[in-house]
Order: sequence, then C-alpha cells, then structure tokens
Amino acid sequence: MTDRGAPGDAALTGQRRERELGDAADGRVVDLLVVGLGVTGAGVALDAAARGLDVVAVDAHDLAFGTSRWSSKLVHGGLRYLANGQFAVAHESAVERGILMTSTAPHLTRALPMLIPLLPMLPRTRATVIAAGLHAGVALRRSAGTSRRLLPGPRRLSATEAAGMVPGLRRPGLRGALLSWDGQLEDDARLVVGLARTAAAHGARVLTRTRVLELRGDGALVRDEVTGETATIRARSVVNAAGVWAGDLVPDVTLRPSRGTHLVLRPDALPGLGVAVTAVVPGEGNRFVMVLPQPDGQVYVGLTDEPLDGPVPDVPVPTETEIGFLLDVIGAVFDHPVRREDVAGAFAGLRPLLDAGGRTADLSRRHAVLTSPDGVVTVVGGKLTTYRKMAEDAVDAVVRQRNLPAGRCRTRNLPLVGAAARDVLARLEVPHPGAARLVRRYGTEAPLVLAAARALVDDASDDVSAAELLEPVAPGLPVTMAELLWGVTHEGALDVDDLLDRRTRIGLVAADRTATEPAARRALELAAPGPIPPPAPGPIPPS
Repeated sequence: MTDRGAPGDAALTGQRRERELGDAADGRVVDLLVVGLGVTGAGVALDAAARGLDVVAVDAHDLAFGTSRWSSKLVHGGLRYLANGQFAVAHESAVERGILMTSTAPHLTRALPMLIPLLPMLPRTRATVIAAGLHAGVALRRSAGTSRRLLPGPRRLSATEAAGMVPGLRRPGLRGALLSWDGQLEDDARLVVGLARTAAAHGARVLTRTRVLELRGDGALVRDEVTGETATIRARSVVNAAGVWAGDLVPDVTLRPSRGTHLVLRPDALPGLGVAVTAVVPGEGNRFVMVLPQPDGQVYVGLTDEPLDGPVPDVPVPTETEIGFLLDVIGAVFDHPVRREDVAGAFAGLRPLLDAGGRTADLSRRHAVLTSPDGVVTVVGGKLTTYRKMAEDAVDAVVRQRNLPAGRCRTRNLPLVGAAARDVLARLEVPHPGAARLVRRYGTEAPLVLAAARALVDDASDDVSAAELLEPVAPGLPVTMAELLWGVTHEGALDVDDLLDRRTRIGLVAADRTATEPAARRALELAAPGPIPPPAPGPIPPS
C-alpha cells in the first residue's frame, strides 16, 4: 500500500486538472476509477484515497452538477423511514447524521428547529401518531450516539408559543404545535466540494469536464470536454456513481428517477421566519411540504415527488403544476398565502431510485451496491445523508472483488478541509463583517479565503482595490469577490456557471445570477492564468 493517504494539497485548479488528467491517461493502471462527482462519487473518492488507494475520479460536468445540489439542504435523522417500517434505513440515517454533524463537517451543519402546526387539516388522531414518531426519533438519536445538546428532544407547544415562534402562522383553529429538531446543511454543493478537495488532499485525481464515453471493468474511454481530446484511463477497479445517469453507463442497472421540486422565496415573502414549518399534504398519510429558512435569509419550500418520464435531462426543470401544488399546501398554514409572484426561483432534482414497481414516493431510499458481469460496481439509491456509508460499502465491494491493497475505512472520523469542533470555529478570528457566514461556509479556511484573495490581487497588474474583494458582488447579496476568487484558485471552478451555480448558489435566482455574472467573469480574469496558489492546509481534526 502506498502513502497516498497522508493529507497534502487540497487546492483544485484548472492547471492541476490538466496535469492530472494527463497523468491518469499516460498508460499507468490506477487502483480505482470513480465515475461521478456528486456527493456519493466524491465520497467514494475520499474513502478510497484515505485508505491509500491510487484514485482517479471523473465527471462529465462539474462537482455537484447533478442531484447533489438540488436537495432540501437537510441532514435527516430517518424519522420518515421509521414511520414506513424501514428500521434499518432509519437507524443508518441517524448514525450518518451524527457523523456528519460532529466529525465530517461541523462547520457546514447545524441543528434546525422544525415545527408542525396543529391545525384543523391535521386530525388529532394523526397528530398523536406523529408525536409518538417524534419521540421514537429520540431513541434513534440515542442509538446513534448523538448528544441531546446538539439535537434537543421534541416537545408540544401551546397555540400562543407556536404563533410567537412562527410569524404569520394561521391562528383560526390552531391547537398548538409539535416542535422537533433535525440537521441542516449550509449548502449541499459545498459539502461535495469539501469532499472532493479532501479526496485531492489524500492523493485522488479529481477531474471535472471529463466525460466517460465507454465504461468497462478495467477502465474507461474518456473525452476531455475542454479540449475535445479522447484518452483511456486504465484501472484495477471501477465504481459507477453517476446517480440518475448510472444506467446509461451500465445497462443492467434499471432506475426509476423521481423529480423533487423546491421553490426559492425572498426573505420578505415570509418575514422573520427562523423555524422550519411542516405542512401536511391533504389526503396523504405520510407526506409533508416543508418551509425551510436558509442561513442567508432565503426560504426554500419543498418538495414534490413525481415520476420522471422520458430521457434524463442534465438540469431538470420544475413544472408550473408542481409550483402551484407547493404554494397551495403551505397556503393552508399561513395567514397570508405565498403568491406566485413571491417565488424568486425554483429548482428540481432527480432521485436515482431502483425500479421496484409502485409509486416513486413509496420506493425505498435504501442504497444498493451492484456488480455488472464485467466487474463495474454501481452504487445507487440512498440519499444525501447516508452518502458516507454508501461510499464505504462501494469501496469495500471493489476491495474484496479485486483484492486491492487497502486499509480500513477511515471516514467515520475524517474531517473535511475547513472542519473543526464547534468551539474552535466559534473562536476563529476572521477580519470581515460577514465573519459568521464565512465560517459557516469555509470553516477554518475562512481567514485563508480573504488572505488568498489579497495575495492574488497584490500580484495583479491592473488596479484592484481591497474594497472590491470584501464587498458584496451585487446589492442585497452576501457573496464577496474573495469567495469567487477562492472558487477559481482552490475549488476547481472553470467558468461562470461553476462559480454562480455550484461554488455559490447565486444562480438559484435568475435575477441575482444576471446581476453577478460580470463579477464572476472578473474573478476568472483575475485568477487565471497565473501561478498555482500555495497549498491550502489539509484537514484539521476536531479538538
């Protein structure tokens, strides 16, 4: 086994991509080729690289290009699966939630209060069942070893308490509310970026814009989408983590993708909302629509569960029917319903569910690891919260199959770049008015984001002021030029889309995207071409 598991340079750049693509296709045989750089593929790359394997991970587009960036930004404890009798899935979710919030990425996660209003559309008998389920969730949390200090237990609120906690909550018929807690992600795409960079720090070659044309058990024919050139990557083992596109690469894999749509609301659509609100879907025993306040002030509303008909699109588009459905459901819990004109944006993701018949809403979220006749290992199903266990199972499968010289899985206790214990993060000094936000998104790297931008600008030939680096890139948005520059110099962003749609989430609102495109182009001009920036520190273990 090699020493590739030692943390090193976590900076992803266009120059590094070009160099490592050439290395990967120079005729050598790597231990593992991973196809797909969503949360599962990036997790597989990190797991394998941390075990000491020689890893190449490719994606036809970008980090978090597919389903991984379209989630509800929640780290679920598995309560829904418990209600459906999927006890193993529920326990796995609770365990993985705890690992993600305490070890992998404390900086990207936090506890989120979630309130279920007890209104006339929720019968008392159904409310009693839900309350019992919430208390069962306490047992799940305990069995997973997650502290009550991190995720408090549920409780019943009076009507007065509920109305005080949720401004604008409908009062007629309000009997009170059920309050519980779950995990929330700062941003799902940032989690994927952190996984990919940590994998790179452990020696993995992370190659975006590298499309697989032909996949076999011993490697792949790939095309560099930047230059158009083709090459062959040879590998002792292959993991197909392409999500909803997995069946395109391995025809034996049959999926039934389902579309989940979310709305994006401006803060003034539901002013003062700091608690997630769960609305019951009329006529559905175990379906809800969630109103989810985000750390930067926007509110997400989701989600739907509709089967996908026809070819899988690169970027799914929400339908007006889904948008109307979500508005109708949440309209029953607020005094002043949210209107269509209050919707600033919308996004949809496709769940890669295994085809087992029945409605997509009823299909199990348990993941599966499948092996094709020629040895390609495909990992599908599951959900964002359990990506780490999915990756562990996939790597275990290829290690056994190919007798690879790998150590044991290390990701239970392996922090991502920027991660640290919450008390360490609280004491971090960041010289910027938006310090708290920067720490939420970059953790211990937050001061480096600012320092690297200043250093880059000091070397620039044109006149760039320090103020330009630290000010918002557009009125009403918190994202700074320093963050866009970091996206190019350390997070592998190659174009405007990478910066606005995945390194930041500005692109969720079309008007915001248009306003910030000049700043994104400016960042690309400032950051490239030029020398590769000094390596960012490797993962910092929680204290």
